[in-house]
Amino acid sequence: MTVKRPIKTRSGLAKAKRIVVKVGSSSLTSLSGGLSDEALFALSDVLAARHNEGTEVILVSSGAIAAGLAPLGLARRPNQLSSQQAAASVGQGLLMARYTHAFGAHGVTVSQVLLTLDDLIRRSHYANAHRAMERLLNFGVVPIVNENDTVASSEIRFGDNDRLAALVAHLVKADALVLLSDVDSLYDGPPKDGAQRIPEVRGPQDLEGVSIGRTGKAGVGTGGMVTKVEAATIAASSGIPALVTSAENAGAALAGEDVGTWFSTNGRRQPIRLLWLAHLARIQGTLTLDDGAAKAVGERRRSLLSAGIVSVGGEFEAGDPVEMVDRAGAVIARGLVNYSSFELPRMLGRTTRELSKELGREYERSVVHVNDLVVLNAVASS
Repeated sequence: MTVKRPIKTRSGLAKAKRIVVKVGSSSLTSLSGGLSDEALFALSDVLAARHNEGTEVILVSSGAIAAGLAPLGLARRPNQLSSQQAAASVGQGLLMARYTHAFGAHGVTVSQVLLTLDDLIRRSHYANAHRAMERLLNFGVVPIVNENDTVASSEIRFGDNDRLAALVAHLVKADALVLLSDVDSLYDGPPKDGAQRIPEVRGPQDLEGVSIGRTGKAGVGTGGMVTKVEAATIAASSGIPALVTSAENAGAALAGEDVGTWFSTNGRRQPIRLLWLAHLARIQGTLTLDDGAAKAVGERRRSLLSAGIVSVGGEFEAGDPVEMVDRAGAVIARGLVNYSSFELPRMLGRTTRELSKELGREYERSVVHVNDLVVLNAVASS
């Protein structure tokens, strides 16, 4: 059971009851590209000790592709998607075998949980994933989560395990998210050039002008510090504090010591579908709104009706994510559309009553329902 009081500072990590920890490939591999048993066992020792103290730990771990390189005779991470999938398929079992051994030395049972973003944004899949994770935690298991790289499509290329970790933190209602890489903190520039550590990020304004690095030194990751910051920002903007630091600092971080960069919360927790819509959804089209509709959606957060749409851009199906923009092109909101780009043009500017009378009662629905809509604050407040 999670603590009722939200964690406000990094020192609160010492008493957190449920934590999601994400570790990247660059923190688990050697310079040659294979898995480092020393690094994996060191992290497992820290997390197992915390688990045995009574904290529920969920580990989101990359490394399956890296583990599969050597058995396939690959010298480095391949660029071809099918080869990445093959390496992940071979490596996932090897990765879990090492974790099972490492945690088992402390009497801790681990489980494998393979997820894709679809598992967290589709209502039925989300409910199943939530129940499974809660049951594992009730059994005293440490779930080890990974993106299902073997069947994933293009998202495998975009560092999505970091963003997946932010969504998993919401899935399990974690007290905090800890993102581990091979860099000890976020800096205001390249550390080798004498940049200063950024101890805390209170909001987007603290990141203005900050140069953020990309890939790890082992060259096996997919996003480096960029995706760590994105994931931490996603979590913090919706009520879950996050810490970004190195795997070497994992013990100190969980003890609440002054390491890494702390991302303070600056928003409330929200449904995971809306979190996905606001930050992660691949937008398939654009709906341009007249002034009245723009105000209704952006300021009063109302459902979007066809009468307020001026034009439609892009190709999409019913259920796809779209952006709603004003006449000047400023993005107001994102939402899941109830009609395809083929259907919408003949509906523009017409009331639901007119559409129902001419086309049938199925056209009485809103174009984007308020429950499937997220207003983008930066635009709505302007």
